[in-house]
Amino acid sequence: MKQIVLFLKEHLSWIIFEMVLVTFILLLYWLDGFRGVNTAVYSIIMSMLLTAGILGAKFITRRAYYNAITKKPERMEDALVRHVQTPEQLQSAAFMRSLYGLYQNEVQTLYSSQHRQLHFMNQWVHQMKTPISVIGLLLQEEGELDKRSIQEEMEKLQRGLDAVLVNARLETFEEDMQIEQVGLKSLIQQIVTDHKRLFITNGVFPVISIDENLVVASDPKWLKIVIGQFITNAVKYTFDKGKHVYIVVEQMDKGFELTIRDEGVGIPASDLKRVTKAFFTGENGRLTGESTGMGLYIADEVCGKLGHPLTIESEVGIGTSVKILFANGEAGESDAGQGDREHEASDENL
Repeated sequence: MKQIVLFLKEHLSWIIFEMVLVTFILLLYWLDGFRGVNTAVYSIIMSMLLTAGILGAKFITRRAYYNAITKKPERMEDALVRHVQTPEQLQSAAFMRSLYGLYQNEVQTLYSSQHRQLHFMNQWVHQMKTPISVIGLLLQEEGELDKRSIQEEMEKLQRGLDAVLVNARLETFEEDMQIEQVGLKSLIQQIVTDHKRLFITNGVFPVISIDENLVVASDPKWLKIVIGQFITNAVKYTFDKGKHVYIVVEQMDKGFELTIRDEGVGIPASDLKRVTKAFFTGENGRLTGESTGMGLYIADEVCGKLGHPLTIESEVGIGTSVKILFANGEAGESDAGQGDREHEASDENL
C-alpha cells in the first residue's frame, strides 16, 4: 500500500495535468460548435483508460524500487538499491553507491583511529608499570634514597605522558598547528639541553653544526617534539660509551636538510621500511623493551602534515641518519666560517 501511495503522490501533478488537458480540448471543440456528447464521453473514458494503463505500466517497472525504499533498513547495505530501471533511478543508485563508499571510508578511518588509540593506551599502561614498580622498590630499600635512579624513572614516566598527549593531539593537528619563523639552531640547542640527562647517562655527546642565522617556517612546538624523538632514539640505541650524535644542516637544491646521525646499532634492512608504521618495534625495540612503536610513526605523521619530507637511512653496526628537508628555509648573513663551525658538547657543559 505504501508503494501505491508513494507512486500516486509522485505522479499527482501529471494526473492533474492530463485532466486539465482533456478538459481544455473538449472545451475548445465545444466553443467551435461541436455538440457530440457521446463522443465527448468516449474521449474522456479513453483518456482515463490510457492514463491508467501508462501509470500501471510505470508502477510495475518501478515496483521493486518502491519496495526497496519503503522498507525499514536493517543495515547500511540496504542503501544500495538494485533492480532500477529509469535514468533517474540509475543516477540515484549511482549516487547512493558513491555515498556508501564515502561512508565506508570514514567508518574505516574512525575504526582504525579508535583501534590505534586503544592499542596504544593498553601498551602504554603496561609499559608505565615498570618505572612505577622500580620507584616502589627504591622507596622500600633501607638506607639513603637513590635520587638519581628515581629521577630516571620519573623521566620515563614523563616521556610516556608526553607521548600520550602528543598522540591525542595528533587527531586535531590542523587546529593545533601554528606556523611561524623558527631559529633552527636555538631550537635544537634547547632540545639537547632538555635531554642532557639522557646524554650523560648513556655517555653520548651531541655535535651541532648549524648556521646561527638559519630560519625555517614551521610549527616550533611540533618540530620540537619530532626532533626530540629523533635525538632520543639516537641516544637510546647507542649502547657504547663515548659515541656522538651529529646534528648538521646542509643546503640542498630543494632547501635546507637537517640530519641527525648517530653511531648506534643501526636498523636492519628488513625493518627500515616499517619503522614508521604504528606499533612496529622491530629488532632494536625488543632489545630495550621500552619501545611502544609509536615514536617514529608520530614523527612521520607530523612531518607529513608540516610539509617536511622525512628520510631514514641506516646500516647495522654503523648508525642511523634521519633527514628532514625544509624547503622554505632562509639563511641570513653570518660571520665568516660560522656556518661551518662545529659545536661539540661534553658531559660538563650539558
